[in-house]
Amino acid sequence: MRRSQWVRVRRLRIVQSPSTQAAAGPCQIITKERPIDENLGSYEDVDEAVKKLSQGALEHVTLYSIMQDPMTSCGCFECICGIEPFSNGVVIANREYAGMTPLGMTFSEMASMTGGGVQTPGFMGHGKHFISSKKFMKAEGGIERIVWMPKELKEFVAERLNKTANELYGIENFTDMIGDETIATDPETLVGFLTEKGHPALALDPMM
Repeated sequence: MRRSQWVRVRRLRIVQSPSTQAAAGPCQIITKERPIDENLGSYEDVDEAVKKLSQGALEHVTLYSIMQDPMTSCGCFECICGIEPFSNGVVIANREYAGMTPLGMTFSEMASMTGGGVQTPGFMGHGKHFISSKKFMKAEGGIERIVWMPKELKEFVAERLNKTANELYGIENFTDMIGDETIATDPETLVGFLTEKGHPALALDPMM
């Protein structure tokens, strides 16, 4: 089976009950062989597993969207992605960043929107390496929606993210277009910076 055909439960582990984890472990293979909508990352077999392992608390999860049935998290995520309506994009904050984001929320405050198995459209917990994936937020337009992240995180993902942006959109040095806390922590200043840089998110269809 190709790696693209399955997803590990570790990304969905928060929906498992303790008894299920004890019996089968938190990391299991879930197939992606019966697609409902591959752009959203919606699969019948994933939904079936989510419903079973959450004991009916969740019935649908999409893997590539933050607006429609986004992935849930327990609280041990490295990053949180949240919609930023003024710029028509998304802000990403990592756990190590203690400051304010242009959403008017800290990482801890954003965590209340997505941790503990809460499914909130517009917010998603995820890992650092997923940011540079071609499937990251694919349903909403992909990585060109990213408008802000802490400087430390931006530097960490820069090489991989720039490579993906070049391959997908022909954009060179995409991270130079992304704001950080040294540039803006409020939406008005951020939009001014994005406009000056010609960030592609400003020309995309509204997410809401």
